[in-house]
Amino acid sequence: MNAVFVDASDTLALIMEQQARPDDLPIVIHRDPNVSPGDLPGVLAGAAIAIVDHTYLPTPIAQQCAGLKHVVFLGTGARSYMNIEELAALGINVHLIRGYGDTAVAEHAIALMWAAARNLALMDREMRAGRWLLENGMQLTGKTLGLIGFGGIGAEVARIAHGSGMRVLAWNRTPKEVAGVSFVDIDTLLADSHIVSLHLLLDDATRGFLSRERIAAMRPGAILVNTARAGLTDEAAMIDALQSGHLRHAALDVFDIEPLPADHPLTTLPNVTLSAHSAFRTPEASENLIEAALVHCRRIAAGD
Repeated sequence: MNAVFVDASDTLALIMEQQARPDDLPIVIHRDPNVSPGDLPGVLAGAAIAIVDHTYLPTPIAQQCAGLKHVVFLGTGARSYMNIEELAALGINVHLIRGYGDTAVAEHAIALMWAAARNLALMDREMRAGRWLLENGMQLTGKTLGLIGFGGIGAEVARIAHGSGMRVLAWNRTPKEVAGVSFVDIDTLLADSHIVSLHLLLDDATRGFLSRERIAAMRPGAILVNTARAGLTDEAAMIDALQSGHLRHAALDVFDIEPLPADHPLTTLPNVTLSAHSAFRTPEASENLIEAALVHCRRIAAGD
């Protein structure tokens, strides 16, 4: 049994080389982060395990990957890149990695929240163009932060927000009790929150969760932060709300199309702050991620 890391960046490739043990199953590291789906049968070359960071694996392509039995996806958002149920029907198991970057993503969500509240990206752009833009920001101390989804990342965001003197509300699909966090229904959260931050997994039940109706139900002048998955929101409705001023600002790390095209409407709106799907990208999170991937591979090889 062998594995192929199909779309390794230089950073992740180096970490995998450093963390691999002599007794590990053979792992071929394909140093090209820009692999197209059609290249996968050749890149995998009969390997039983595909380690995938961000490459799409359509089911018809998977059918052409002779010998493929396992996909170790580097993260939790595999459904954005492949159909897990269809792959299972082909005898291909998809393994996810949770918790590796909870703190990294939470810190990024907080950074986006502050940048949006104080219009930092807009002032930076204007100053570089020779314009001295004076902007009134939103003071966050005493404001209400609403967390949609309360797993490891949501819990970390709540921890940091408490240190900033914020009130924290949360809605979660399963009931929870956490000190200092008020769990409420989704309508209450949307109506009361000055900032709404998304932390749900994307699946059939949550796709489009923040619909046009729910965006309309948000507190006027609220800030929306999304470091989870773009598919959780109705993008067109979000853009309409930003243009009308119903939403004060959107701070986004994830998009329906990635990389985001230069002519996308989100790039033209002044009240949007963008980052390139990088919330989890810290050395600490990357090391956790690769170690977890190797543990998956070891467990699969032992079972085989």
